[in-house]
Amino acid sequence: MNGYPVTTGPLREGERVTFADAKGRRHSVVLRAGGVFHTTKGGIAHDALIGGPEGVVAVSVGGGQFSVFRPLLHDFMVSMPREAAVIYPKDAAAILMQTDVFPGARVLEAGVGSGALSLALLRALGPTGRLYSYERRGEFAAVARKNVRSFYGAEPASWEVRLGDLAQAIGPEEIDRAILDMLAPWDCIDAVASRLVPGGVLCCYVATATQLGRTADTLRAHGGFTEPAMKELTQRDWHAEGLAIRPGHATSGHTGFLLFARRMAPGMVAPMKRRRPAPGAYGPDYVGPKPAHVLAAERARDPQPGEILAE
Repeated sequence: MNGYPVTTGPLREGERVTFADAKGRRHSVVLRAGGVFHTTKGGIAHDALIGGPEGVVAVSVGGGQFSVFRPLLHDFMVSMPREAAVIYPKDAAAILMQTDVFPGARVLEAGVGSGALSLALLRALGPTGRLYSYERRGEFAAVARKNVRSFYGAEPASWEVRLGDLAQAIGPEEIDRAILDMLAPWDCIDAVASRLVPGGVLCCYVATATQLGRTADTLRAHGGFTEPAMKELTQRDWHAEGLAIRPGHATSGHTGFLLFARRMAPGMVAPMKRRRPAPGAYGPDYVGPKPAHVLAAERARDPQPGEILAE
């Protein structure tokens, strides 16, 4: 395997397939010559599937029926082994689209967690791109590498996993996109800004509203990024059978917040978004970073001793 699996054509030895029964129970199996998939209703020989198409119904010795398909990336992401929480497909899809990850791009992600987003990024980047994945915890990185090998058959040559804190361990290479999935992304804004090319896209994935606010204010105080766009995505399944049409039971609510901003050219400061300031947004109880226009307004109201303000 070259690290990018076959996704069409006849089934091949060494490929992973999914056996699904009528109740929707799934079993992930790697096809081996001479191998047998054992079920409670007898076995199914792998040789009967190798060389044939996917989408067949395999019948066991005892009459059990199973549909056989190559696993979709979505299916693998939600069922793969995990050490840390994963970025779910609905959020991964939004990240890929809004950051516009393209074949050949140079992408930084931190932290790698269990590798769910890494899987999606590697597919979008293709063999000509580069993915630099930073992770502080070795056990998380090990699970991510195992999951990537399990899905792709080998670690793609375009992927590099680096252990360490991003703020100190960031490499010297320029990057086109940066995706931060960590507790305190604001601690890494300066480091990422020093590597992100003008026009590059930054995405931060955070779990709580307070993290979202701190990250947004840090970007505004930095000045070298556009006004951040923030969103939360929910997904609602539906059941439709005859006259029984209703929302499904597998609705996915809050998983995280997404923040996006683009890097300005060196020395350029993004124009401030024109909006009515929220009363008390930066009141006496606020202790985080403040944008330049807020600091200027505070100095105008309460000049420091010895400070001369222009008329």
